[in-house]
Amino acid sequence: MSGGSVGDERATATTRSRPGAFARAWAKAVSGTSYLPMTQAQLEALLQRLTERLALALRADPFDLRIGQQVGAELVQSHIASAEGLGRTIEVIQLRLVRDLDLVVDDVEDRMARLLATVATGYARALRDRTLDEQEAIRRAAMMARAQAERALRDSEARFRHQATHDPLTGLPNRTLFTERLTAAITAPGRGADRIGVCFLDLDRFKVVNDSLGHQVGDSLLVSVARRLRRVLGEHLVARLGGDEFVILVERAGCTEDVVKVAEAALAAVSEPALVDGHELTVSASIGIVERQVADTSPMELMRAADSTLHWAKAAGGARWSLFDADRNRRELARYALSAAIPAALDRGEFYLDYQPLTGLRDGRVVGMEALVRWRHPELGVLRPDSFIPLAEETGLIVRLGSWVLAEACREATTWADGPAGAPFVSVNLAVRQLHRPELVQEVQGVLRRTGLPAERLQLEITESTMMSTVAEPVRALRVLADLGVRVAIDDFGTGYCNLAYLRDLPVSELKVAGEFVAGLRAPADDPGSRTDERILASLVSLAHALGLTVTAEGVETADQADRLRAIGCDAGQGWHFGRPGPAAPHLDRCSPALTDTAS
Repeated sequence: MSGGSVGDERATATTRSRPGAFARAWAKAVSGTSYLPMTQAQLEALLQRLTERLALALRADPFDLRIGQQVGAELVQSHIASAEGLGRTIEVIQLRLVRDLDLVVDDVEDRMARLLATVATGYARALRDRTLDEQEAIRRAAMMARAQAERALRDSEARFRHQATHDPLTGLPNRTLFTERLTAAITAPGRGADRIGVCFLDLDRFKVVNDSLGHQVGDSLLVSVARRLRRVLGEHLVARLGGDEFVILVERAGCTEDVVKVAEAALAAVSEPALVDGHELTVSASIGIVERQVADTSPMELMRAADSTLHWAKAAGGARWSLFDADRNRRELARYALSAAIPAALDRGEFYLDYQPLTGLRDGRVVGMEALVRWRHPELGVLRPDSFIPLAEETGLIVRLGSWVLAEACREATTWADGPAGAPFVSVNLAVRQLHRPELVQEVQGVLRRTGLPAERLQLEITESTMMSTVAEPVRALRVLADLGVRVAIDDFGTGYCNLAYLRDLPVSELKVAGEFVAGLRAPADDPGSRTDERILASLVSLAHALGLTVTAEGVETADQADRLRAIGCDAGQGWHFGRPGPAAPHLDRCSPALTDTAS
């Protein structure tokens, strides 16, 4: 027994001789593996204390599993709580503990393995318990936050409920209250024979005020407008729907004129000069008016009609009222439905091309044919371009439609047989949106490549106004196409602001003179007006030829017009005299030279 006691004392003295060096090595190993809310000296002191406990665990007889587990748990409690931190701890203990502390212990390898296992076990348990505690804390915090949010929501609802039906900026009734009053006025028993009116008001160019003077001034202006509307129209419900939109409900209108008077009073009130935050402002408004019998409407229909009518007033220039027109509304709905059907119609192959010949005035030979798109509508029958092209241009669908026309015209032109003077070229109209597309050159090149149509057999027609409005990039694209051999023509020349001097710098090869000039040639040659038109045309032809341009006269309807155009040197003509739009085949029969009088 005494020998054992002396051995223990010797081991203890030895253990205490070098724990500081081991603790410093341990601290260095785990530094940076986790966020540690302690200084380096505090970390070393902690690890020195744990080092002494590990040494006691190795010497204990019997071996005490609890010490290793306690060491592992204390590491986690001290925030050394990462997988990397545990790994480095195990590595330091395994490699350096016995050596650095000069421990002399029987079965040291077995004890070390068991010690490391208990440290890892205690570490894992502590980490699991801490994770569960954190999850519980998060759950409780979430419950508390939700409870607080619910309380805040109840408080907010209670606070803003004396305000749920009124606009907080102007104090006017809001959309909710207006809808309730409108619905009640329409659905109330015994009101079917009454008449009701709505004035939908929107300030003109209000965005300019916000952008130039700031939203604070804009808000103050809205408050001023609301105050004036309420003052002038106090007997009627005036509400703010949002932004700069206001609406006036005339519940018992005697006739349309009663609602119009309300709208005029509103316009006058809005247009009064106002001093807002030091700025003297004068604004105008547009109003859409709907007035009808209660039995013939619903709240949704009434507001939809008022909204459409407001847009009519805006489109007419603003600072005015417009009255709902059922016929106009039906036309606009039909236009919208027609424009919306264009993409599907393209997919279903409902579009096709007719052609109108461009005929040489010297020999009557068809030198080219203009492609004119048609729509074989399943319900409305064949539609002419003027019924759907403007819609396609407004919506941007003209790009897809125009691409189809270009590709189809080039494809069909490749089937036209060559005559003695060659096959005619095909002429395709380009819309403004097509001309401004950066991919125009690539698109035309691709179509010519796929169809095999020679470039010189394609003519692109661009309106005079389009050429005047184009920027440099589209003009460069036309020059590239012209260099490839593609013909470029100015369509409807004389209806815009272009002049021949301007054309000198453009890649144009042909002028198509507008039919308005040619129409004057239908009168007798001795008619003063007719002679004036003829002289104008002669001057145009002469100047165009001086610039190296060919001239085609549009709208030629009589043989006399053709003769007079030929006499002044015009190169070609287009119009019903030479052929109406239709399939290409009948026109191709006249591609060979012929006597002029047979061309009619």
